[in-house]
Amino acid sequence: MGDGEAAAVNYAADVDMVVCCGGDGTFNETISGILNSGVEVPVGYIPAGSTNDFAASLHLSQDILQAARDIVEGEATRLDVGRFAGRYFSYVASFGLFTRTSYTTTQFAKNILGHAAYVLNGIQELSQLKTYPVCFELPDGMVLEDDFLFGAISNSTSVGGVLKLAEEQVNMQDGKLELLLVRAPKDIFELRECVYALQQQTYNSAMLTFLSTPSVIVSAPRDMNWSLDGEMEHGHDCAEVECVHNAITIYRSNAKEVAPYWIH
Repeated sequence: MGDGEAAAVNYAADVDMVVCCGGDGTFNETISGILNSGVEVPVGYIPAGSTNDFAASLHLSQDILQAARDIVEGEATRLDVGRFAGRYFSYVASFGLFTRTSYTTTQFAKNILGHAAYVLNGIQELSQLKTYPVCFELPDGMVLEDDFLFGAISNSTSVGGVLKLAEEQVNMQDGKLELLLVRAPKDIFELRECVYALQQQTYNSAMLTFLSTPSVIVSAPRDMNWSLDGEMEHGHDCAEVECVHNAITIYRSNAKEVAPYWIH
């Protein structure tokens, strides 16, 4: 248990609100501590980390003073969170390409990487792409099994600071998580098709699967590590991932129009 999670567990019952300042990892620890404490207490978030995917999805202000004012003057919003093999995540559990990058790369390098599509577009040799045999079992009986280059189970429009999901297809309050899977391209033409579909946020490519689900059971190689909100999670042979509906209450700006949050 990290310091942020321990503090939230210890003090959640004694305060009217828990406010954290930091990046996605700090926010993850804060909500994990609150949820594990069993106490319902609202959260305020001042994004000040290197990526801030969660803040980007909610269009929270990147100005620290404005973010603080928005907490004090704002309104309560109920949000879903994810749970991966018993561990909470605020916005994403991912594996494959970009995953290790999310918890080992410096901000300078992240700035260079840009969006996921541009990273893929820069790969000239297909042999550079490491894939993993993974099976996804959905509640409706659907089974997705293939060699995947990348996968994300998310509740966010921004993943790892490098990949953007279409805002009209992501609802952070609907009791569902979004599953995005990228298969291994067989040739450079399939790679380009995949890049284009990611850039256009259409996902209409045989290389991609994009859908919403309340839960999923994942079977994968044990040596395939995951990233939960940018922090490493060791691999599991089998893990249940589920959406916890309306798990947290966060205070945010009640303005009708909120300026977009740009990742530097």
